[in-house]
Amino acid sequence: MTDTTGDDRRLPPALADLARAPVDYADGKGIDFEPYEEFCPAEETTELMRQWTGNPELDGDAFRVFGQDGTGGVVALWRVRTGRPLTEQPVVFLGSEGETGVVAGNLSDFLWVLAEGIGPLESVLCDDHSPRPDGALPALAARHATTPRRPARTIISEARAEFPAFDEHIEALCR
Repeated sequence: MTDTTGDDRRLPPALADLARAPVDYADGKGIDFEPYEEFCPAEETTELMRQWTGNPELDGDAFRVFGQDGTGGVVALWRVRTGRPLTEQPVVFLGSEGETGVVAGNLSDFLWVLAEGIGPLESVLCDDHSPRPDGALPALAARHATTPRRPARTIISEARAEFPAFDEHIEALCR
């Protein structure tokens, strides 16, 4: 189990499998998400957060970046639940044009969102979260998920309700 209090940057098994799974962009009709084979190193995450916020005093310790979309927006585990494993931390999106949002309340729920064919950017920007199941992702979610399968719109709504101040938190970090 990965502890949020250390500097463990090993991908949880679900993310390692996701990095090897085909995520089909389908010429804009699929999922715009590119999972990484490892978390971004601490130095890169710190630099990313400083550039994104314009705040040279920040470090990136609160985030474990594990993927991006085609525009350069990043997807990360937000280490906000003290003492809880990475898999129980919310998944967030920081877009290349300043978009922010909580995608899912934990890694398991994020897998269910992907299984419905909805990527991180789409979960934040679009209100239509109609399912479009995608290739290998439903089976990957079924293998790794520890939460019950629910519609993506429910997962996204629950995450937004649990972390309503995420956007304001990020905005407060900006200079």
